[in-house]
Amino acid sequence: MEVGPGTLMGDLLRRYWTPFAAAGEMDKQSTKPVRLMGEDLVLYKDGSGNYGLVDRHCPHRRADLSYGWVEECGLRCNYHGWKFDHTGKCIDQPFEEIAHPDAHFKDRITIKSYPVEERAGLLWAYMGPLPAPEVPVWEPFTWGNGFVQIVMSEIPCNWFQCQENSIDPVHFEWLHDNWGQRLRGQTNSQKPPTHLRIAFEEFEYGFAYRRIREGQSENDELWTVGRVCLWPNCLFTGNHFEWRVPIDDGHTLSIGWFFDRVPEEMEPFRQERMPYWYGPIKDEHTGRWIESHVMNQDFVAWVGQGGVADRTQEHLGESDRGVILMRKRMLEEAEKVRAGGEAKGTIRDPQAARFVQLPIIGRDFFLAGYSMRDVANGSPFRYPKNFIFQAGQPEEITQAYREAMGMLPTASRTFESA
Repeated sequence: MEVGPGTLMGDLLRRYWTPFAAAGEMDKQSTKPVRLMGEDLVLYKDGSGNYGLVDRHCPHRRADLSYGWVEECGLRCNYHGWKFDHTGKCIDQPFEEIAHPDAHFKDRITIKSYPVEERAGLLWAYMGPLPAPEVPVWEPFTWGNGFVQIVMSEIPCNWFQCQENSIDPVHFEWLHDNWGQRLRGQTNSQKPPTHLRIAFEEFEYGFAYRRIREGQSENDELWTVGRVCLWPNCLFTGNHFEWRVPIDDGHTLSIGWFFDRVPEEMEPFRQERMPYWYGPIKDEHTGRWIESHVMNQDFVAWVGQGGVADRTQEHLGESDRGVILMRKRMLEEAEKVRAGGEAKGTIRDPQAARFVQLPIIGRDFFLAGYSMRDVANGSPFRYPKNFIFQAGQPEEITQAYREAMGMLPTASRTFESA
């Protein structure tokens, strides 16, 4: 569970590129304080377009660099004006260079820094030993004609009890279906189908988990393809990712990346900037966790285990085979990395990293799309009018989504006259 520098799992997680912010956040602010894997950092984007992720504290007198300002090249401390570029190099010390112009004191000063890359509307950091592996471009990042949004929330518990949710298929039947019915007051509704079989298969980038529920057969894609517990800290369901990013040992940043294919009649569709928002997790009036949306229900289960789950009190059963498998592999991989081995799923080949396929239920649909006419003619396919995964979607993003999907009156009129 520990993720700080020098810890077993912290060293493993640092071998991967980790999403930690939305790129759009830096359109509205010049600096952003960041806590990531137990380290206090500051993110900035300078006038040349370079992203810097550096130590939160200036090495001069330990001032907070998140209150500094960015210039064409680098971040300048507001206390005495020392400036640092995105590699951590000190490039200016105003008074020192006046007092001792030949001393070159700045050349002996560096600050902790980590590489940052922008992909799919997200900012990714690499905090491990160099050279860094390639940033994987997962297949959905290359899809077109989709409305993408990024949703973030800070969860007050350890990252690993969040990630264990990613390989626990049976919880869906109870946490989301059965409990969800009761939350909606549907106590007399038909009981959701129960799980009959589950299976797990490891592959290069994680685990595929498969299930058969009442009314399904072995030909269903939930069994033939399955969902993905994406290594090391993500869930992938086909058109959305959920990363569980360790802030520190007791806090996790949940980052969701959601792709919704627009109907054929709304093509071509292109986003100039992927919208992002932070979702609330507590009811401000009652102080209780929000229960209304899919991921909020997951959050309730995670934080209910405590800040760091006491696994000595668990009684694992057959439904936990995936959890047991992942725990075992996590420890094996961490020990392998500590012994000098290459971390599972890292990509060193730039060509291979440009398009990385994963098991995807409904891939043809996400590529080809659908027609509003098919929906009007009775197709069982529907897109929800409202965002079902997290509470608190801002109204302007709701409206942008509905417009993209052809749900607004203006969009409907455009379709009808086409």
